[in-house]
Amino acid sequence: MASVFRRAMGDDFERLHPMLQRRFGVALDAGYACVGRGEMTRIRRGPWWTVPFLQVGRLRNILVPDVGADVPFTIENHAYLDPFGRETVTFVREYRVGGRSRPSRFDATMVLDPSTSRVVDYLGTHQHLAVDLDLAAEPDGSLRLRSGEQRFREGWIDFRFPMVASGYAELRESYDDEAGVYRVRLEVRNRRFGFLFGYEGWFTCEFPDASGEVPERLLPRRHEPRY
Repeated sequence: MASVFRRAMGDDFERLHPMLQRRFGVALDAGYACVGRGEMTRIRRGPWWTVPFLQVGRLRNILVPDVGADVPFTIENHAYLDPFGRETVTFVREYRVGGRSRPSRFDATMVLDPSTSRVVDYLGTHQHLAVDLDLAAEPDGSLRLRSGEQRFREGWIDFRFPMVASGYAELRESYDDEAGVYRVRLEVRNRRFGFLFGYEGWFTCEFPDASGEVPERLLPRRHEPRY
C-alpha cells in the first residue's frame, strides 16, 4: 500500500522532488524508514507573553519556548500499525539547546482519514490533539503543509479546539540539489496574536531497512481511535 502522503495527495505527489517523494513515501510496504540529521539554523518564538502558552505545549511535546541558532536535531519517520489497525507514520523531532540535559521534542503521528482522504496529524505524546493537514506540491517540487481544524480528544471529552487558543502551522520542505540537503521552514501563528513559534534549517537523510518495528521511545503513550 502507498504511503499516507501519497494516498492523500494523489497525482500531486508525483510533482514533488524525487527526494521528497522518497522521504514522504515511508510506508509499511515500502520497507524503509527515514532518519534525518541536521541543524536548525534558527529557532524563534513570539513575544514574552507567548511563553506560558508554549510551556503548556512542552508538557506534551507539542510546542516549546526555546530559541537558538545552529542547533543539531534529528527527525525520525517510521511506519507501523497502531492498535486500531491503521498505518501510522511517526514524525519525532528532537534537539538540545545549549547545555540542557533533557532534549526538546516535537512528537507527531500521522494517519489517513478514509472518510476525507486527508492526513490527520496527532500532536504530542498522548494524541490528544488531532489536526487536519492540507498538503500541496509547489511548482519548484517542494511540499507545502498547512494545518486546519483541530479536535481535542480524551475519553468522553471531544470538542473542536478553539483556534483563539491555538495556532495554525505552515511548513515548507524542499530538496537542495546543489547542497544535497533537505531544507525546512515552519511557522506557527495565531490569527489574533500573530507569530508564536518557528524554525528553519537543513538536514540529510538515511533510509534504513524497516520491518514495521518502531523504537519504543518514538511511540505515543496512548493512541486515539477518533480522527
